[in-house]
Amino acid sequence: METAAIVQVANLEKTYRLGNITVQALRGVNFTLYQAEFVVITGPSGSGKTTLLNIIGTLDKPSAGTVTIDGEEITGMKDGQLTKLRRHKIGFVFQFHNLIPVLTALENVELPLLTAGMKPKPAKERAGLMLERVGLRERLTHLPDELSGGEQQRVAIARALANHPKIILADEPTGDLDTKTGAEVVQIMYESAKKENASVLVVTHDPVVADRAEKLFEMRDGNITRSSQQRPREAFRLRAIEPVPPEPARSLSQPN
Repeated sequence: METAAIVQVANLEKTYRLGNITVQALRGVNFTLYQAEFVVITGPSGSGKTTLLNIIGTLDKPSAGTVTIDGEEITGMKDGQLTKLRRHKIGFVFQFHNLIPVLTALENVELPLLTAGMKPKPAKERAGLMLERVGLRERLTHLPDELSGGEQQRVAIARALANHPKIILADEPTGDLDTKTGAEVVQIMYESAKKENASVLVVTHDPVVADRAEKLFEMRDGNITRSSQQRPREAFRLRAIEPVPPEPARSLSQPN
């Protein structure tokens, strides 16, 4: 059976005007992302990677060309239609986790489910399941500042996948993490997305992330200049997600 195309980009262009200066960020980009693929886009700063990601994520609009997501051509949609599509079909993971500081890990994952119209009980159950899936069963009631950087990104991944999206868009998801933690976060994103049958499109400068891609695109000067199929390392593909261990109990005499 032929794999479904989740994202189709055709002749995409984006032009910005900065005073009297015209900047062409995208120059006729074409590519297709298929169901359950893990795809990475690399390239130097200013090559158009983030602009492309933002247009696919409906956070920006192209100057020309089309974007089709799960069979829907989005470039002519109104803002309300784009908001609905974004809530139900797209998950985001950014370099900085963007968690709400006064909400627990569980509440941060619940919030987009409630916003999308899910009832509180199933939203809580789904959020708990996703946090357990990324190894955070012991951190449900922790606030973001009580979590490590890697744990915060795990929460962000759980939040991105909670609403059964068709695609996860990740912009430099390891950029604020050390090498070991970054590799763990990418592993978790890969395994979790596969279980949800979601496609993943990652923009990164990190060679460790690029090494994990099933398909790799390189962008320069606003266009894709090179693409390749590759097989992620077996250690990456097969390693199980390790849960974060529970915190040791404090004795009454132990200082805070």
